[in-house]
Amino acid sequence: MSSHRVALSFLFLRKKKDKTMSFLYRPYQVLTSSLFMFLLPAFWGYTRITGRHGQHLKERLGFIPEEAVQGLSGYPRIWIHAVSLGEVKVADAIIKVLRRIIPGCSVIVSMFTEHGRKMAKETFKDDVPVIYAPIDFWGSVRKALFTVRPDVMVFLETEIWPAWLFEAHRMGIKTALINGRISVRSIGGYLKLRPFFREVLENLDVFSMILEEDAARIRSMGADPRKIEINGNAKYDLLGSSAEPVMEAEMRQVLNLDPSQRVFVAGSTREGEEEMILDVYEKILERFPETILIIVPRHIERTQVIAFMIERRGLNCQHRTDLGEDKARRTEKVVIINTFGELFRVYSIGTLVFCGASLVPLGGQNPLEPAIWGKVVFYGPSMEDFLDAKALLEEARAAVPISGPEMLAEKAIWFLEHPEALNEYGERAKEAALKNQGAAEKHARVIKRLLDMSFKLSNEGSM
Repeated sequence: MSSHRVALSFLFLRKKKDKTMSFLYRPYQVLTSSLFMFLLPAFWGYTRITGRHGQHLKERLGFIPEEAVQGLSGYPRIWIHAVSLGEVKVADAIIKVLRRIIPGCSVIVSMFTEHGRKMAKETFKDDVPVIYAPIDFWGSVRKALFTVRPDVMVFLETEIWPAWLFEAHRMGIKTALINGRISVRSIGGYLKLRPFFREVLENLDVFSMILEEDAARIRSMGADPRKIEINGNAKYDLLGSSAEPVMEAEMRQVLNLDPSQRVFVAGSTREGEEEMILDVYEKILERFPETILIIVPRHIERTQVIAFMIERRGLNCQHRTDLGEDKARRTEKVVIINTFGELFRVYSIGTLVFCGASLVPLGGQNPLEPAIWGKVVFYGPSMEDFLDAKALLEEARAAVPISGPEMLAEKAIWFLEHPEALNEYGERAKEAALKNQGAAEKHARVIKRLLDMSFKLSNEGSM
């Protein structure tokens, strides 16, 4: 056993009086323990009756599968916690850099959502163990941490879990918030509980934030300014290599689209936006009647509701799951993508692209994903979650911000009437997206510095 591992074992086992049992954490422990005891029997009964989520329950209670831990043969151990689909790309970009700058390291990734876990498994295959994250109950978190025994615990973007952070700190595990983001929409809620979150954030060793605005917001929550860095958005680092021409060819074949066909893509739409998009589409049809509409809802369980909206307007639609090899050919003008993980590929065939969650106050969708394909990108006034990408595209005159559906219809028709402007905007968009690289390297080096510091302190403690 290495000197570091001996020191780390000591850190795991030692008992010390620290801030993990602070005045404000005690009520949180009581509350989560009470909820845990109250809800667990009912949920356990549900898994027995339905046969669903049984394995999920074990992992969420902290019982990490043995095969996942056995896959951690390297050193040091890095646990990266994401939440859903979007963070998989961030984790992938950072892991690629970590393996280059820390040869031999082991990485394990945890997800909260089922779809995120599926995407992570498809992305990492057998190279990185993927597990469900434990619920934020001290017993589950402690069990999981004792099983995995990471050298550093990395939380991505806005994953701030009080019990997890307190327990990791108490066990001597270094912790980091990487690619950190605090949105305009969420900061008000955090500030209402500022005394509590100030104590929670004391358990983080470093904050590697996306923008100065994110750094300012987390400082206002009580984070130590000396621990804060600004290193950009790693979510964009893999875009350039991800946009493969074969994807466009495959998607055109699946959707039976001619290369010259005009396609209006509405990506990651939310409730309330589809009706507006259909209003816009009907106006486009008056001038360009052969235009195809592709709707990619954020939540595919809303597919039937959207289909009803379309049929109510006298239009017919088809679902993505009904199209492709050995299936039906696309014959209708409207297609609903009712599958997960295809939005980026769908962007490749768009003539015009609208980024959803922006005509309703939900923070927007990543506009650099369609931009990397050289597309004209439209979005509404709510882009709080992607202010950096928004600023990058607007500075390059490569995006079209719109105030509402009327303006979207007007601008969309203008661009279709002016194909030279369409191409110019698309070229500038792609160029701007390609320039926004390198954040993953900066965030990964923050993790490496934290590990180097931990090893140095451990070695000094063992002398």
